[in-house]
Amino acid sequence: MWLAAVLGAIAIVILLSLGTWQMQRLYWKEDLLATIDRRMHAEPLALAEAERLFAETSDVDYVPISATGSFVHEGERHFLATWKGQSGFYVYTPLKLGDGRFLLVNRGFVPYWLKEASSRSAGQVDGVVTVSGLARNPLSEKPSSMVPDNDLAKNIFYWKDRDVMAASAGLPDGYALLPFFLDADSSPNPGDWPAGGVTIISLPNNHLQYAVTWYGLAAALAGVMLFSFAGRRCRTKR
Repeated sequence: MWLAAVLGAIAIVILLSLGTWQMQRLYWKEDLLATIDRRMHAEPLALAEAERLFAETSDVDYVPISATGSFVHEGERHFLATWKGQSGFYVYTPLKLGDGRFLLVNRGFVPYWLKEASSRSAGQVDGVVTVSGLARNPLSEKPSSMVPDNDLAKNIFYWKDRDVMAASAGLPDGYALLPFFLDADSSPNPGDWPAGGVTIISLPNNHLQYAVTWYGLAAALAGVMLFSFAGRRCRTKR
């Protein structure tokens, strides 16, 4: 009986700890969602201000910005993605800024059959353009061992390796690259492709129901233990 009591108490503590951890995750997720919403509805930052913010915090995710320059279309990189139920690619294209530096811009989605730029020539705009959208942080490493390695020979990226994207884009020697991405907004491109405004903002927030589950299991186990010990005590008295 005492062994069962000890093991049951340990299990209850573990279940309560899991529930508390999920509540902490809930508060973190709610704060993250509030931060994203606040940033997205803020006034757009100048590119220089976004650079300063990134230098100070290493975080400009979802901050509205705009950039002016000329696209280097021959250097576009293709990131495997799905959008509105379709499979295809996000088109990342270097934007040459007025000061000679480059910014990788996610211009939007194209389906599989439009991967090659020659199949959507209308959308390969020339000259100086201004692109507005949301800044996105770079990734420091592959997000998971389950993610395949990027296939440079086929120009297919499975994770957004900013440095390799730029290095394989045929940019001039000694190029300078801004430390974050820009996801273009939904402003239409000629010929409709790439389709912008593809930034994924919806984040699942199921931590409350997970917490309730763990707390409920702890309560159920405590109830079973009390019922069992009470029954044993009654039988002992007889």
